[in-house]
Amino acid sequence: MAVDKSKVSAGFIVVGVLTVFFATGLVFVGPIIIDDQVVKNTVIDPKNDLSYTMWKDLPVPFFMSVYFFHVLNPQEILKGEKPMVEQRGPYVYRKQCRKENITFHPNSTVSYREYRRYFFEPSMSAGNESDVVTIPNMLVLGAAVMLEDLPYAVRLLISTTFKTFNEGPFLTKTVGELMWGFDSKLVDFLNKFLPGMLPSTGKFGLFAEFNNSNTGLFTIHTGRDDIRKAHKVDSWNGLTELSYWRTPQCNMINGTAGQLWPPFMTKESTLPFYSPDACRSLELVYQRAGEMKGIPLYRYVAPKTMFANGTDYAPNEGFCPCRQSGLLNVSSCRHNSPVFISHPHFFNADPVLLDYVLGLNPTEEDHGLFIDIHPLTGVPLNVSIRLQLNLYMKRVPGITETGKISEVVMPMLWFEENGYIDGPILTTFHTNLVILPAVMEYMQYIFIALGLVTTVVAILVYHKVKRKTCEGRTLPRENTSTSAGERTPLLVKKH
Repeated sequence: MAVDKSKVSAGFIVVGVLTVFFATGLVFVGPIIIDDQVVKNTVIDPKNDLSYTMWKDLPVPFFMSVYFFHVLNPQEILKGEKPMVEQRGPYVYRKQCRKENITFHPNSTVSYREYRRYFFEPSMSAGNESDVVTIPNMLVLGAAVMLEDLPYAVRLLISTTFKTFNEGPFLTKTVGELMWGFDSKLVDFLNKFLPGMLPSTGKFGLFAEFNNSNTGLFTIHTGRDDIRKAHKVDSWNGLTELSYWRTPQCNMINGTAGQLWPPFMTKESTLPFYSPDACRSLELVYQRAGEMKGIPLYRYVAPKTMFANGTDYAPNEGFCPCRQSGLLNVSSCRHNSPVFISHPHFFNADPVLLDYVLGLNPTEEDHGLFIDIHPLTGVPLNVSIRLQLNLYMKRVPGITETGKISEVVMPMLWFEENGYIDGPILTTFHTNLVILPAVMEYMQYIFIALGLVTTVVAILVYHKVKRKTCEGRTLPRENTSTSAGERTPLLVKKH
């Protein structure tokens, strides 16, 4: 029986030791297995149901919120006074994206066009598209700046034309008209006089080119040959670099298309992406770690140098001619119209810009842009991209519509595109990429603990059995041939 117990104990010792070795091996092999699964699930491949659907159809809710800067003192502005504005909105639109003409190539890239449509959401808005607001008239004040170098007589003729079409320096229109277009005979005239300046249709709207349109032909890496390249742009509209800017660095097409990033991000990683709407590549930097509904994340924000001028940040010299820091001159990709992009309310911009316009109050919480990324997979969990559209306006002699307007970069509107993972997608994401890896990690240590306990207990039992066995074999030996009462008498030697 003791022999059987010692064999069982020895067996448990072997099992315990093997369990410890197995679990210790998992500590090293487990992360490799997890990383391998992440690679398989983040490669752009129709076989990857979760990630491919997320990339192709953007199943999460995505919205665009638009805020207009309603001009309170248009007549005073024409007299040279500071503009005074009042923010109106948000006017919220649900954004629907779909990728079409998806074509996979042998060099581990895929091409597509992404189409976008916008649908007004009254329940989420602070007003209706029928609300009336007043903003600067880009067709008049923008054209005036573009034409200021023409002969004085031509400028007088342009001013007469504006009056003929009953176009003034400010527009008072409904939100729907300003967003998606309104009939304007002046548009047709400007297309004849300045071909290419405006869309060829008879309507002019600030977001007319956004709706029912695509963002161009993107070719991006699938990550099949190198997961570090996943989602990075290979070319846009057949171009590997732009021609809008003055330096090769500024014309580079860097990063992804702005929807997903390569996996295995660190705090030293950045978020580069190419934005056709901004006509350039942008790059966000790490700010802090956090979590969303149990999922770990890294928050990336815009550095203060993003829209800095060439004086404050030399690499941005190629985006000039510049004005104050905080403004991106996009005239070179907007038909030379004097349009500037900035953060809303001139957040992170030269404070002097706030002195020129009354009614602005920038804060990081309301006006800073950010992207929250799950660092292991490169999947955005929460996105808020906020940009402001500004018009540079000034008095132009000969064009009387400009009156005595002081030189100013005038905010017209700002918009926020935001979305976050929620619902079934979040549950699936949390299960596959958070819970399962965590369970695997915990199981490693559970197996180690179980193996150690099994080994220690088995060794103790084994030694106990061995000790008893040894004691049984080493009892004191006595003459047991006769009993005590039957001992043989000693022989006495006779003399």
